[in-house]
This record gives sequence, C-alpha cells and structure tokens, in this order.
Amino acid sequence: MSRAALNAILNAMRVWLNETEKEQLYHELLAYFGLIGAINECQALENAWQNPYNRQEIEQIIKAWLKLKQKLREEALTRR
Repeated sequence: MSRAALNAILNAMRVWLNETEKEQLYHELLAYFGLIGAINECQALENAWQNPYNRQEIEQIIKAWLKLKQKLREEALTRR
C-alpha cells in the first residue's frame, strides 16, 4: 500500500494522524499481512485493500491500533 493509498483509506475512515503515526500504522499493516521485505509490498497491500475480506481486516487493524494508541495516551496521562 502506498502512503497515498493509506491516506485515502484513513480519509475514508475519517481518521487523522500525524506523519509519524501514519508511518507506524503503515509498517503495522505490512507486518500483519506478512509483506515486509516483499518485492512489491506497496502493490500487494493495495491489492489486499481491493478484496472485501481483506478490506474489513485492514479496517479492523486500524481501529484496534487506534484504540491501543488511545489507551497508551491515557495511561501516560494518569502516570503524571
């Protein structure tokens, strides 16, 4: 998945992230689908997005990732 495709997905889901978070999420998605180091990892993940089952998986991963980030932020605030 190219970063442009990831941006389109995030925009469709109405998710706004900074560049660092986008990179983290991008690598999480590549790892989940076992595409790290693939010859054409960007194209492979974009193709996965076209499949309805994989699309649902990608959306679920993004939502879970966002929940984890929120939980970590809340924990960090309560430690202060």
